[in-house]
Amino acid sequence: MVMSTPALLENYVAGQWVAGASRTSNTSERTALIDPVTGETLAYVSSAGLDLDAAFTFARETAGPALRALSYGERAQRLSQIAATLQTKRDDYYAIATANSGTVATDSAVDIDGAIYTLSTYAKLGAALGDAHTLLDGAAVPLAKDASFAVRHVFRPTPGVALFINAFNFPAWGLWEKAAGALLAGVPVIVKPATSTAWLTQLMVADVVAAGILPPGSLSVICGSAAGLLDRIGPFDVVSFTGSADTAATLRAHPAFTQRSARINVEADSLNSAILLPDAAPGTTAFDQFVREVAREMTVKSGQKCTAIRRAMVSVEHFDAAAAAIAERLAKTVVGNPRNETVKMGSLVSAAQKRAVLDGIAHLQAEAETLYDGNRDAVFVDAGPDSACVAPVLLGLRDGAAGKRVHDTEVFGPVATLVGYRDLDEAVVLAKRGQGSLVVSLYSNDAIAMRAPALALADAHGRVHAVDPSVGKTQTGHGNVMPQSLHGGPGRAGGGEELGGLRALRFYHVRTAVQGPAALVEALTQDAVEFPKS
Repeated sequence: MVMSTPALLENYVAGQWVAGASRTSNTSERTALIDPVTGETLAYVSSAGLDLDAAFTFARETAGPALRALSYGERAQRLSQIAATLQTKRDDYYAIATANSGTVATDSAVDIDGAIYTLSTYAKLGAALGDAHTLLDGAAVPLAKDASFAVRHVFRPTPGVALFINAFNFPAWGLWEKAAGALLAGVPVIVKPATSTAWLTQLMVADVVAAGILPPGSLSVICGSAAGLLDRIGPFDVVSFTGSADTAATLRAHPAFTQRSARINVEADSLNSAILLPDAAPGTTAFDQFVREVAREMTVKSGQKCTAIRRAMVSVEHFDAAAAAIAERLAKTVVGNPRNETVKMGSLVSAAQKRAVLDGIAHLQAEAETLYDGNRDAVFVDAGPDSACVAPVLLGLRDGAAGKRVHDTEVFGPVATLVGYRDLDEAVVLAKRGQGSLVVSLYSNDAIAMRAPALALADAHGRVHAVDPSVGKTQTGHGNVMPQSLHGGPGRAGGGEELGGLRALRFYHVRTAVQGPAALVEALTQDAVEFPKS
């Protein structure tokens, strides 16, 4: 579904479609969306001239009450209807992903089908909450000796708006993995997708709006600049941001959070690790699993995943064997135009990202040796030198403890560094030098051997993913974010939490202690259900 003539994509705010730049005479306020392989202009976006005050007021005062008039179960049913609607439009979404993100079909599936699966999962989880409008947090606790006066904690949906400021790499999943929890909670959503890949997000919102599934204004989309959005954030609004740590730091300093105490959830930089335990020698199943996963995580979505493996850690004695095995797999990766069926890895999303990745590689090469560089003799299929294609690059640092840049710098592309360690204790220390990450994975031939490092790494990672030969065909993958598991990480990774089953609802609720006569406290259980722990 690629437009023959580039159109100006409209914004949906206050229950209406509005073309931002049409309110001004300055066409420079429009931003072009570009095919990263061909350089073709696909569409334009602009948020110039939008009435942001009206957008936020309508969402809070009209959409929010309408959403919360529905029970959790009824809102879960709406999620199921959204998933069904998106399923019928998959071909359109795949075409846009190919054109605007430069992804091959299997990579587009991670984004698009992953989004639909997440919505369907939350529809099923939310159905279990039934007709309730209130969530209970624990049992009533007497505050008087005769139990006449007591307290009970309840969760109620925040009466504000959920603003999503999303990253460029997952225009579909990035929206719906957040919106599933917000809409199920009864909180209207305003999404500001990353400009460079906004088309897919905008079309998905348009399809859901056209289907009339949600109350008007429950789901809004603003394409273009984010200027002025945080100025409208009030004390009961929540913000979810995915992007760089530097941008997150700037956002956190905004008065919306420092003065008005709005809540913000951040997913930022992450130097994720994969650790091959010492027992997993070359020739063993666990060694092969590790090699496959490292190569796969480097190439899926051209390495443009916040959960991708950036540091692959092996004992020094296995360093050369691991380097050779990973390089052998990477050499089979065909890079180029995703429209060509022989291509297995498409491009980066933009020329700017290509420059950033190449600069990042050069920065790491000042410290690490180059074990494999697919760009040296690269022939990108059906893609010229001006395309945003970059072939996989595997760097190496035999003495991992001597490194600095490899533990500080995330290169957001098909790049990883093989890091040597002397013993497993050192491997744990090196993984933690990432200062907090989204995920770390462990590979061993012995499941029990992974217990100690799994617990040792848990305090610095949002997710620990352990693999042995018994789960070779059932494990979900180092970088795949499952809606049943928490997504987020401490420290540098942003300190946020998303998903994790119904744990996602917590961010969109206010917990309150209701104290009063025992009869009142007992009455709170009407039209209510215990907050689920998963």
